[in-house]
Formats: sequence, structure tokens, C-alpha cells
Amino acid sequence: MSSATIALPERRRPAPLIASALFLSETIEGLDDGASFLDRLAPAETVRIREAGRSISLRAGESVFTQGDAHEGIFLIETGRVRVFYSGPSGRQVTLAYWTPGHFIGGPSIYGGGCHQWSGVAIEPVKVTVLSSATLRSLIRQMPNFALCLIEALEAKGRCYTAMAQMLGTRSVIERLAQLLLNLGDLYGTTENSAVVIRRRITHDEIAALVGSTRQWVTMMLKRFQREGVIAIDSHHIRLVRPGRLQEIVLTEG
Repeated sequence: MSSATIALPERRRPAPLIASALFLSETIEGLDDGASFLDRLAPAETVRIREAGRSISLRAGESVFTQGDAHEGIFLIETGRVRVFYSGPSGRQVTLAYWTPGHFIGGPSIYGGGCHQWSGVAIEPVKVTVLSSATLRSLIRQMPNFALCLIEALEAKGRCYTAMAQMLGTRSVIERLAQLLLNLGDLYGTTENSAVVIRRRITHDEIAALVGSTRQWVTMMLKRFQREGVIAIDSHHIRLVRPGRLQEIVLTEG
């Protein structure tokens, strides 16, 4: 092997995850931590929690909560996916995560007060259970194990946003794009010949908001990757034709 050759570690593709949360991260491991935070409770306790809340159904595009609005409690996602994002003064948005059933969003705010620091919007039909601050306090007093569940879920959220901050702070935008494509392949990909076909529709706008760039830049880079034979894009899917090249970018670009 010549000195110019870079030895890449073997990349194992985990079994695809179903309805996994998604955020910017160096690996798909831990993406869905926190989705089962209520599993430590007895079934009757879980039912009791949901009965104490208020069920809301939302259409795609409707807001679950809005940046700047007062905190009112938390939202348990029962069905569907919610995009959580921050809007800057210029109006530019950065996607923090796509949350899926089992996760909670919007807090928690145990004693009320304060405002939401970002927004949550349904990207498909969504059903959530709303637990107000007063309800949370009551449930915690009655079921101390519920407080432990919340703490565990908050730890998972902390790891999520730490992973995102590390990627934004230490990785170039092309590295972030390459890593996101690899993660999408691991999460939603199936192997066809030597290519990995990502079986999830994702727009250039969505990719840009996840990697912290503009739609124009993402479009330009995806076209470059296509010219170089790294990926192929049709009307339905992105194919990772040379995932090893994407991994090389993650490891060597600066």
C-alpha cells in the first residue's frame, strides 16, 4: 500500500431502524435513546399518565409548540413525527431533530414559566398527549418512578444536543453532509448490488437545515457527488454508490 493510500476502517451497516429519531450525529447509535423512557413503569402507571393528559391530533404542517410561546408542560408523541427547529433573527432555520413516537418534546417545565427556545411542527399526521406543568407535578408526587423516567429521558436529550453541537463545532459542512448521508443509509438503506438505497424521501431543504447550510449549497454538493459517481439521485431515492468515498470525506476532509 502506497503512502498516499488511506486505510479506512470497515463500516458495518446495522439493521435498519423503524421510525427512528434523526439528528446530526457522528453515528446512528443512540439516536433513539429516550424513546422508551416510560418502559420502566408498570403498564397501569403508563395508562394512568396518558389518562391524566390531554390528547391532541395535528395535521402535517401544524405547530405543536412555537418558539417564544410560554411553556405549558410536555408533549408525548404517540404517532407520527415532529420536526424541532430553531429560527434565527434572519429567519434561517436549523433543524435540531426529528422526534418519533415514544419521545417527549417541549420541556419539561415542571413549575411553568419561561418560553420555548425552539419550535415543533408535525411533518405528518401526529397525535400527542399533553401533560401540563400542574399534571407533571401531581404525577411526580404520586409516582416517584415517573420522575426517574423523566430524568433518564432528559439525559438522552442532553446527549442528542451535545452530539449536534460537536458536529457543528468541529466538523466542516461537507463532512456533516457526508456523515448525514451515511447515517441515512444506515437507518433507511437497503443494499442493491454494491449500492445502498436510502428509502426515505428527504428534500434538499431538509438536508440543509440538518447540516446547518443553505439549500443552494446542498444542491451544488449533491450534484458534485453525482458527477463523481459517489451518489445517484432519482425522483424517489438517493443511492450511495460509493459509501466508502463518503466515509473517506468524513475522516479526511478539513
